[in-house]
Amino acid sequence: MRVAILTNEFPPHIYGGAGVHVEYLTRELVGLNGVDVDVYCFGDQNLLEGNLTVRGVEAGPASKVQDPRHAKIFGTLSRNLRTAGLVHGADIVHCHTWYSHWAGCLVKQLTGAKLVLTTHSLEPHRPWKVEQLGTAYQLSAWLERTAYKNADGVVAVSPSMKSDVHALYGVSHDRIRVIPNGIDPDEYRPTFDKGVLEKYGVDATVPFVLFVGRITRQKGIIHIVDAMEYLHPGIQVVLAAGAPDTPDIEREMTRRVQAARKRSDRKIVWISDMLPRADIIALYTHAAVFACPSVYEPFGIINLEAMACETAVVASNVGGIPTVVKDGETGILVPVDTDGQKPRDAGAFARSLADGINQLMADPTKRAAFGKNGRERVLKKFSWRAIATQTLAYYESLISTSHSRSKTSPRCVSGTL
Repeated sequence: MRVAILTNEFPPHIYGGAGVHVEYLTRELVGLNGVDVDVYCFGDQNLLEGNLTVRGVEAGPASKVQDPRHAKIFGTLSRNLRTAGLVHGADIVHCHTWYSHWAGCLVKQLTGAKLVLTTHSLEPHRPWKVEQLGTAYQLSAWLERTAYKNADGVVAVSPSMKSDVHALYGVSHDRIRVIPNGIDPDEYRPTFDKGVLEKYGVDATVPFVLFVGRITRQKGIIHIVDAMEYLHPGIQVVLAAGAPDTPDIEREMTRRVQAARKRSDRKIVWISDMLPRADIIALYTHAAVFACPSVYEPFGIINLEAMACETAVVASNVGGIPTVVKDGETGILVPVDTDGQKPRDAGAFARSLADGINQLMADPTKRAAFGKNGRERVLKKFSWRAIATQTLAYYESLISTSHSRSKTSPRCVSGTL
């Protein structure tokens, strides 16, 4: 079987959970018998290693645009068009995020490959992307909708995402398979390194709560900043937060952190660089509590990473997070009532986050138990090898089903723009 994986992110250019998913899924797929994997990604990568080929695709010449926010989507479409001309011999074309969906639809029509999409997030549930894309957000939503209507199979990373795909795009339940994200527990494991704390200015003598993620509305970082005023004294806050969606949200983040520093003498460490994985693992390990205040989270792979490092979690009770974090066993789930892009009562949410963090900070025994339980859950439920095996079985079922039917031309269904 030849599998073409189409993605925006692939090492060394990774900034989010979808990229992490693709990196590890690819690594495990090439270790399975009879599978050749071709990765087409955004960038300058170029690799041929055994049954793995990685081809970076650069954007074409810059298009003239009336709105500067449209430049990104025209670059994306340019890469998609180039990618579609490169893919050949694929039995499966597997796309990750809307950035690669147009190419996937074109490859399906040009080659007859089965089109598979993994649902990392859905554009209708990310309306704040208008800040980043302007009216191009309507186009990204249309591309996504069109791809789901044309997909032969959909991988949802959580049961809640399966429900969302069906409700938003009318994809029948029998065309959606729930296969979760995973973790490499040999890489993500308790790894103490006080040198990392020293390097970033973290006080090793003061317990800290850790946030890891991009500066985006989705990840809810503004709410953890707002929660600081409700935290008990003697709690340090470390924000490993970079890659802002827009200059506006970066400025807002800066203002909020400055205001939080003025309100108290609490130590707040904001690391704005994208950190090496080894450093992130050390921060997870040393953290007393990991906080995930997302307002929209299809899965939440960062919670798996923290749990694998035996760190207790305080997280929003939204989307796929309850699939990962077990309330009262591996962490505390905080209720949040959202309107799809923000909490309806941001103040109440910030206080609830602080309450959960304070509860664990005050009980080291519970923290330690949650940490042990978290790693055990990771080992039992979320290995990448098991996930790759499930994914390959899904590919095989799609190909087998198509062979059992009479051959017809690939269908094309267009979403409504």
